[in-house]
Amino acid sequence: MDLTILYRGPLASCDYDCPYCPFAKRRDSRAQLTSDRAALERFTGWAAEQTDDRLSVLFTPWGEGLVRSWYRRALTELSHLPHIGRVAIQTNLSGRTAWLAEADPERIALWCTYHPGQTPYERFLGRCRELSALGIRYSVGVVGFDEHLGEARRLRAALPAEVYLWVNAAEGRTYTDEEAARWTELDPLFPYSRDPHRSAGLPCRTGESVISVDGEGTVRRCHFVKAELGNLYDGSYRRALGPRACPLAVCDCHIGYVHLESLPLYDVFAGGVLERIPAGFGASGGAPRDGLVVPDPSRRALPLLES
Repeated sequence: MDLTILYRGPLASCDYDCPYCPFAKRRDSRAQLTSDRAALERFTGWAAEQTDDRLSVLFTPWGEGLVRSWYRRALTELSHLPHIGRVAIQTNLSGRTAWLAEADPERIALWCTYHPGQTPYERFLGRCRELSALGIRYSVGVVGFDEHLGEARRLRAALPAEVYLWVNAAEGRTYTDEEAARWTELDPLFPYSRDPHRSAGLPCRTGESVISVDGEGTVRRCHFVKAELGNLYDGSYRRALGPRACPLAVCDCHIGYVHLESLPLYDVFAGGVLERIPAGFGASGGAPRDGLVVPDPSRRALPLLES
């Protein structure tokens, strides 16, 4: 079996206070942290034993995982297992990066978000430079708020050309064509994020080759569909795997719509779906901006939600 797993345990605490995030500056109790650690170690142990399968793992914690030693250890250990194709995590990159020297750079990757106002620009850029020096694959992104545009442009200019900078449309935000054009100058793929995608009845890889797992081992097709497919640890989920259409009206999050078969994003991000790195990025010698498969927003050729 070739399976991609999105793991989200009970961790919900974060060291940032972003006004657009419901988990900003939330603190987990000692008991909650202990529970999260036990759940993660159970998952890591399970993944290590699945030597007959090929697994790719993306950790998508509500909070910031890399400030916790057990997430750093899990990523490092999984990166050295031959049946793990890729292990990645979403992070604000607030923590130190030296631990990555112990990981396998061929298998580990980071999906980094820059939050202006939460960390000094030079500190974040310095962390990115540390990743580059260590040979770690990573993408960098921002949320498309008007007040972030200047910082995003500054960051794009400072990052190596081979580092992909993505832009997420702000939740609930409608962009005029002029506004969208400004963000598309930074991220040619921003049109995919600009509007929610119609998904009802469309084929999706989630539930077949992609699953979501929580701290209890409950398996769902993705983070956004509540229906359960079984449990990871008793193997009951395997019987439920198979092709299925999306039951939701729209999908507006990258970790969801990237798996829609109606979109060409598996080709766009070939080799870098988990860490959000388009094909050709992440290697020295520049980035293939002109070769990206970019939708034409004016033609609405893709199944976007009409405003």
